[in-house]
Amino acid sequence: MRRIIPILSFILLISLQSQAQSSRNNPVSDGGDRIIRLYPNPATSYITFDLQSNYKRGLTIHIYNGVLGKKVHEVNNVPEKTTVNLTDFNRGVYIYQLIDPTGKIIESGKFQVSR
Repeated sequence: MRRIIPILSFILLISLQSQAQSSRNNPVSDGGDRIIRLYPNPATSYITFDLQSNYKRGLTIHIYNGVLGKKVHEVNNVPEKTTVNLTDFNRGVYIYQLIDPTGKIIESGKFQVSR
């Protein structure tokens, strides 16, 4: 059982990376540029997601535990700037996905929570 978790985590990370790479040419991203900037990274108590001013409305951010792949947070109808409180997050790596209203992943990345 202990060997299965790292293998599943690796598979999840690979699939997220391939989905993010395949979505680079999406018109939302204005020619492949990053749509979202996050800071600070690594984070301790909060992380801010800052979207470019030309982003589409109705986007969603999903945040997953980087080891288990479990969704731990969701922000619907993301404003241009949003801050997520990390006090309930354990130390470790987390993966975020920026999703358009049709459910397509248009960008993904990772950040670290350190205490």
